[in-house]
This record gives sequence, C-alpha cells and structure tokens, in this order.
Amino acid sequence: MDSVNKIKVSIIGSTGYVGAELVRGFAAHPVFELNHLIGRSFAGQKFSDVYPEFRSIVDITIEDLAPEEVAKDSDLVITALPHGVSSKTVPVLLDAGCKVIDHSGDFRFKDLATYEKSYKLEHPHPELLEKAVYGLPEFYREQLKTANLTANPGCYPTCSLIALAPFLKNHLIDEDSIIIDAVSGVSGAGRKADLAYAYCELDEAFKPYGAVGHRHTTEIAEQCSFLAGKNSGDVKVTFTPHLAPFKRGMLATIYAKPSKSLEDVTSAKINDIYNEFYKDETFVRVLPAGVLPDVKAVSYSNYIDVNGVYDAETGIIKLFSAQDNLGKGAALQAIQAANVMFGLAEETGLQTIIRGV
Repeated sequence: MDSVNKIKVSIIGSTGYVGAELVRGFAAHPVFELNHLIGRSFAGQKFSDVYPEFRSIVDITIEDLAPEEVAKDSDLVITALPHGVSSKTVPVLLDAGCKVIDHSGDFRFKDLATYEKSYKLEHPHPELLEKAVYGLPEFYREQLKTANLTANPGCYPTCSLIALAPFLKNHLIDEDSIIIDAVSGVSGAGRKADLAYAYCELDEAFKPYGAVGHRHTTEIAEQCSFLAGKNSGDVKVTFTPHLAPFKRGMLATIYAKPSKSLEDVTSAKINDIYNEFYKDETFVRVLPAGVLPDVKAVSYSNYIDVNGVYDAETGIIKLFSAQDNLGKGAALQAIQAANVMFGLAEETGLQTIIRGV
C-alpha cells in the first residue's frame, strides 16, 4: 500500500508514555501512517529529539495545533490526554468528521452518575457516553466495526476483565465475592517529575495506593456487571492497586468463590474454561495447566497471559493475568481497536511487537 492510500493517524498527547508507545506501534504498521504528533511542551522539536531511539525512524516535528486543525487531514485521531480535557477535545474532533480513540476515563462509562462520582467532574457531553464503544475488542468487536468514538479501557480494568470474563459470562463465580489485587509498573503513573516517582523513592519499594475509591474500581465493576448480563453497578468488586519498581508490566491476582453452576471445580477445569472461552483470540494467551503469568513474558507486547487455580483448602478460585500496562493495557490495545474500526485484520502490525531477551 503506497503512502497516498494509507490511513492517516494523528496523536494528541504524543510525548507522554502512552503517546510514545502509540508512535512505536504505528511506526512499523503496514497500513496506518503517522500524520500529526501533537504536544504542547515539546512543540517545534522532532519527536526523535524527545525520544532518541526514534532517530531516522520517526523524525516528525511535534506540533501544537488546535483539534479542528488536526482533524482536517486525519482519518483517525488518538487522544492521550487527562480526564476532563478529553471530554472537551473529543467532541471537536468528532464534529470535524474523523474517528477518535480516547485514552482518558471520560467516555468509558455508560452511567453518567458513576463517571461523575468517580472522577469528581461534570461531563460536558454526556450524550457521547452512549455512543462510545468500550475498546476491548475481545468483548466489543462487532460494535467497534462501526464505532466513531472508542473509549480505550484503563490498564487495570483490561487486566482484570480479561481474567474474569469467562467466569462472569457463564455465571461460574459468586459475583459478590470478587477481590482483585493488581500490581503496575511505574510508567502507569505517566511521564511526570513528581518526587514520589523519582528513582531513589521507588527503587526496592513496593506499596499499595488508592486502596479505597480508586477510580478504576467503578470502571471494572460496571464492565463486570455487563459481562454478567446485569445493569451498571450491580456487581461490586474489591480492588487494590499496587506500585512496583519496574518500568512496565501489570499483574492481577483475583480471588472469587465458585458458584453453584461450577461443579467439581479443579485447577484443570479452570484451565479448560479459559481455553474454550479464548480459543479464537490472538492476543489472549491461555498458559498451560500449572503455568502462571509473568509480566516479563508480555512486556512490550499486546499479549495478555491468563491462567487460574483452585484452592481446595479454602474453596477459592484464584485467577491470574499479566500484560504490559502500556501495551495491551493502553496504546497497543488502541491499535488493535483501530484495526477493527478500519476493517483490518486485528493482529495487523502487532504480532511481531514483542520483547527481546
């Protein structure tokens, strides 16, 4: 496909970690072509000056353009902006006629009250919540095919929901018993200079944060409710995020009680449930029985590894998932969704983006 026929994609917020990961993913994509890279702080500099590893690969000059200017010659605009900013920017892009994938929490919820409570903001365009498609292709593939606005999921929700989906869809767990402990690498906090994220503060550290009221809790709970065939908020989850001293990666450990529908539960049966549910999914890798996920195995990729075990002593199911928080947890999943939105094979440009030794 020559340059004239390529799909033009622009990124607003291109110099943060999610933006840079989007650039990495699209730089080698055979169909999408990077158009505008937007970033106020580094405007006028080449992207490769900000991220030197892109020298001679992506030397595009970073611009500070208004959203309507970006949309003029873009087929797709991906926004990597803070919540509260996206809710004002995305409508302008949609009105200009381009498709949008947004990385903030501004369009992930169907229930307006849940969004406003979680983010402590009044939404300026609540009418878009119903139109937005939650960007998990494994669950919403058909809706994504005709979507103009995709709300890219949070990293913690992706990691948790992929692990839980087979058991919620088939009512195999007690929906009131879900406990999620999840660990993220430091890049999940974004590219900023806060003291809490300085090297000496984080090295050899490991701690929980946002133990009550983390805004991803309600996002996970709403999607769990939908997976279980219920209304928003009907399923509640206990969720605790943790910060670990590695750059990128995410591991979720989930505890739940089996429901009466899951008879004679064993670890082997849990593995069989995963294999059956995800047998046609490229990016969800069900590990062999007895093998548990490791963040290193998915780092720099769009893959998510899952498996589970049954603890007969306590009668508790333990589910595990590992992903790259910038990959399947953010930017590379957005490219997976973009492939679906533009009628491409879902794995286009993504299967060979993996970590080396």
